[in-house]
Amino acid sequence: MNAPDERPWRQYICLACGLIYDEEQGDPDGGLPPGTRFEDIPDDWECPLCGVGKGDFELYDPPAAPPAPAAPTVAPSRDSIVVVGAGLAGWSLVEALRALDQEVPITLVTACQGDVYHKPELSVALSRGLRAPALARESGREAAQRLGVTLLAETFAVGISPALRQLRTTRGTLIYRALVLAHGARPALPPALPEQLCWRINHLHGWAGLQTALDGAPRRVAVVGAGMIGCELAEDLAHAGHAVTLIDQQTGPLAGLLPAPAVERLARHLQSLGVTFLGTTRVAAITATAPGRAVHLEDGHALAVDQVVAATGLITESRLARQAGLAFDRGIAVSADTLATSVPGIHALGDCISIDGAPCRFIEPIPRQAEAIAHHLLDRPHPGYRHQAPVVRLKTRHLPIVLRGAPDPALDWEVEHENDDYLALRQCRDGETTASLTVGRPSRRDAA
Repeated sequence: MNAPDERPWRQYICLACGLIYDEEQGDPDGGLPPGTRFEDIPDDWECPLCGVGKGDFELYDPPAAPPAPAAPTVAPSRDSIVVVGAGLAGWSLVEALRALDQEVPITLVTACQGDVYHKPELSVALSRGLRAPALARESGREAAQRLGVTLLAETFAVGISPALRQLRTTRGTLIYRALVLAHGARPALPPALPEQLCWRINHLHGWAGLQTALDGAPRRVAVVGAGMIGCELAEDLAHAGHAVTLIDQQTGPLAGLLPAPAVERLARHLQSLGVTFLGTTRVAAITATAPGRAVHLEDGHALAVDQVVAATGLITESRLARQAGLAFDRGIAVSADTLATSVPGIHALGDCISIDGAPCRFIEPIPRQAEAIAHHLLDRPHPGYRHQAPVVRLKTRHLPIVLRGAPDPALDWEVEHENDDYLALRQCRDGETTASLTVGRPSRRDAA
């Protein structure tokens, strides 16, 4: 007879929607009777609220009290501006607000600690031997104290009541004058990539976990997805001494974005670093093995690796927005000039938004978005946000790639300059350059 399990009951929180699974209560509607331990939940169980898998839950310890600076359970007045998300977008907005007004009450709600770091550095930090503390420029607590912000760390937003101007969180209900959603986007994992077997480098916590798993010796790493993040990580991992296999359904790395001559140069560059590229193929499944992982391809082949990194794009979690009645189109739909949502009193910026049906998931526009929202919320004159195609800079340090403008698939690319080390292309319409692309570094003679 097994001895009774005398461990205290634990709670686990869904990182996507904030639902809390309580072992004592179980999930009877999902087939889990009260008293079901988290480790005993079947792998195919899904969050009853948003449908993500077991791998998107983590242990939740309800904090005894809010972190400094102290804050009541309910915001002190309807004059508060509440920001959800403490990534680059959230902190950029707080900085923009404080540049205009030192007194307006601001509450920042975040599921993490709220530490301030520059997310693009995650793509180049492994080869530099950096660790998470070195990447954090300022702790969330320090930033909150410097800016006079009430920081509710390790707090999940679980619902919005627009008519009452209320945000429900795992710490209680906040009343807001204005609400700004800056909660970003989460990795989009196809069914073949189980959450528990793949690293997702979308925030500092995930990056730190991968670094820990790679410590000690060169590893075999499969990177699934050869878009911008996949290519950047492949180069960084290779420079850090790991054996990298880059897998994509396209014919070449970044083939969905770049013209063929640029794709060929990028492919040769990655190959020169020891990266193996497997194109026109899909991952059928990933399974755990004794030493690591087995990546099963649709063509029947399998790769033995130590770690798998998923770089298969991002998706905006829609539950919070749809529950509040916000228009949603591949992201929270916002006005192109004010970044206001379809519901009065609520704005959004960063990775979680879409403008005219197109997601806006680049770093470069975020400060301009934050400035426009800050002026709008504080009734200060401002010309408004002007949306334009951002400059795309691929952080492959030894083969820099810069794309400016919005490429048109219907237009041909013209070669402006080409040699072994440098390629410059452009697209033109009616004699005007509409997009330009450079691959590599020009010599002084090229630049002249």
